Amino acid sequence: MAAINMSLAARSEAVVSHLAKREKNWAAREPGVILVFAIVGAVAILLIGLLIQKRISARKSVAQ
Repeated sequence: MAAINMSLAARSEAVVSHLAKREKNWAAREPGVILVFAIVGAVAILLIGLLIQKRISARKSVAQ
């Protein structure tokens, strides 16, 4: 187990070096996927809004 045990200073040094050489996050590396998610989300919100509007207008016409 002594081979695995690292001192606190060595571990913090390893963490700092890992953070320093870390690449950009996933969203920055894959902007196309984020764009597709945004477009699909916008279309879904529009369709849900249209469905709600139709149901509200149908209830209003039945109530009259």
